[in-house]
Amino acid sequence: MAQNGPLLVSAFYRFAPLQNLQELRAELQQLGGDQGVLGTVLLAAEGVNGTVCGKAEAVSALLDRLRLEAGFEALQEKRSWCDQPCFLRFKVRLKAEIVTMGRHGVDPTEQVGTYVPPEQWNELIADPTTLVIDTRNSYEVGVGSFAGAVDPQTESFREFPSWAAEELRPLMQARGANKLALFCTGGIRCEKATAHLLQQGFDQVHHLEGGILRYLEMVPPEQSRWQGECFVFDRRVALNHQLEPGEHKLCHACGLPLTPQQCELPSYVKGVSCLHCIERFSDADRERFAQRQQQLERGDIWRLERGDECPSIDEPTV
Repeated sequence: MAQNGPLLVSAFYRFAPLQNLQELRAELQQLGGDQGVLGTVLLAAEGVNGTVCGKAEAVSALLDRLRLEAGFEALQEKRSWCDQPCFLRFKVRLKAEIVTMGRHGVDPTEQVGTYVPPEQWNELIADPTTLVIDTRNSYEVGVGSFAGAVDPQTESFREFPSWAAEELRPLMQARGANKLALFCTGGIRCEKATAHLLQQGFDQVHHLEGGILRYLEMVPPEQSRWQGECFVFDRRVALNHQLEPGEHKLCHACGLPLTPQQCELPSYVKGVSCLHCIERFSDADRERFAQRQQQLERGDIWRLERGDECPSIDEPTV
């Protein structure tokens, strides 16, 4: 992909056993800080998941360090570029899971669905016997998705196993489907979802290799079956087919994406409220949000309390 900005945004993950988490966290935190990298890296015993931003050589230094860990030599990244930093700070966090499903024993290193390269994805999802499933959150689906994909209408990835247990087999029967094709932003959620489905007895389970981000990079727009923009967990909010920032904005009160038309509604006050959350927060909350927005506009980010960024910016989910 051609560079269209001075800063590299790298989204990456890998499922592989990871040891010495505390020591690795400290080393990465120091390295990222020294290199001026921004973003979040999640570490767990099952692997790594992150999205970071910075000069290309700085981001490469961070990923090269991760590749020194046994099992992470083949760590891949999805690249895009931006003009301005798309995160406020750099954090390395220890987690129980690098993408939270909340189901014990789901291990993509033991079994996983069939990887489908972006170049072969259109043929798979055009097959009438294939049920195409968007494994992302409902607010992400609202920004863009593949034509005809099923939206499970989940608010978090934790809800996917329950949806699959209750809805998936009847839906396959009703649609006459015998194959499943799952996708997500960068591949991590559908990889874990296919591992879970295989564990539950489903077969012919496929998923989009590299996720939507790789598809948008590899498939020309004139051949694309993607509709809309792709939500990303950083300050760019959503990307178009050229992997450039799209037209959506983010409500910094609730972390949900907004179209230009929704930003024109009376419910929208920058950093304070939108149509999604106008009834959700109290006047005291909105006053606090307004103070935070003033700090952000002044560039006074170091005075923000930990966790006082909106949730969608704070957590990478590729």
